[in-house]
Amino acid sequence: MDKLMRLASEKDVVVFSKSSCCLCYAITILFQELGVTSTVHEIDQDPEGREIEKTLMRLGCNAPVPAIFVGGRLVGSTNE
Repeated sequence: MDKLMRLASEKDVVVFSKSSCCLCYAITILFQELGVTSTVHEIDQDPEGREIEKTLMRLGCNAPVPAIFVGGRLVGSTNE
């Protein structure tokens, strides 16, 4: 939980993603097209990715990725 919250608060817009997720890719491209600078953390390439995924699920994400944080607060996924 500590690592997730630290990463989520580092920048204004943070996306937790998996490199093979097409919705994650779509969100990243959408932010780019809108001119939003976002930081993307690929949890499938993080040694603690499974723990981050579990924490995202505990925070209320129906699907763990993409999980979008704005200003350190979870705003949701593509469904929200």
